[in-house]
Amino acid sequence: MAIDHSSPVQLHEQVAAAIRRAIADGEISAGGRLPPARDLAAVLGVNANTVLRGLRTLRDEGLVTFRRGRGVTVSGIGPEQSAVVAKARELVALARRYGYRPEELAEIIAQVS
Repeated sequence: MAIDHSSPVQLHEQVAAAIRRAIADGEISAGGRLPPARDLAAVLGVNANTVLRGLRTLRDEGLVTFRRGRGVTVSGIGPEQSAVVAKARELVALARRYGYRPEELAEIIAQVS
């Protein structure tokens, strides 16, 4: 994993991308634990808060889970599926803002598919 400090891409996004790549390449398998944020930060040459922000992005995508006392583990879904999960969450949030119930949203999805 390498972080380019001169890149216009934000550091936490580079951290998330590096971990995504490691998962996709099979370096970290489903159920595998990631090293502590401090250790990742030292290896990548960034602040631990930057690593934590990248990990929160991956958690929001459904790619990793945070467990108190157990650290961060890779979930059972792959990067492709996690992108779909992230978009589904965006869609659900949008539907809620416009007052749609989950059943109505499911009906709309069924109609357009």
